[in-house]
Amino acid sequence: MTAGTTLTHGAATPARRATTAEHELAALQREHGGPLFTLLLRLCDGDRQRAEDLVQETLLRAWQHPEALHATDFASVRPWLLTVARRLAIDARRARQARPAETGDEVPENARVTADHAERAAATLDVRRAVKTLTPEHRDVLVLVYFLGASVAEAAQTLGVPPGTVKSRAHYALRALRRVLPDYAADLH
Repeated sequence: MTAGTTLTHGAATPARRATTAEHELAALQREHGGPLFTLLLRLCDGDRQRAEDLVQETLLRAWQHPEALHATDFASVRPWLLTVARRLAIDARRARQARPAETGDEVPENARVTADHAERAAATLDVRRAVKTLTPEHRDVLVLVYFLGASVAEAAQTLGVPPGTVKSRAHYALRALRRVLPDYAADLH
């Protein structure tokens, strides 16, 4: 006799078999669903959806192999269910690792977000206007150090002033730009 088959007065009816199988599966879910889910959640690195899918797959395997549910070799079916669940989780992990990562319409969290061309052009115009408001001494230091990438020593030599003066002018020039460009203040360190 298979799992889900019940003898009713010497004969098993198909409707009775389906109902009994459903009841047995529901009983398995109630009795062993929690521990299965806990194990699979840990094996799936906290992915609840994947763990729930694997619990259902484990119970499906139990339904497909009724001989394991009614074996007299062990007192509980739980060890068999946990072994099946563990193997299914391992197989699922291997399958995910064997295929390339799925991509969708969403932007990955670690993707660099760049401004579009219009935003970049507007920012460039804003900065140019702001730099024009600086004194020529402050502007020259900013152009040399920040735009052309010169070191403080190189800027000092080019401008014919001490390095401390270059640092001071750069500091005050950035402070003035922060006042003129409050939307960009975080970028002006």
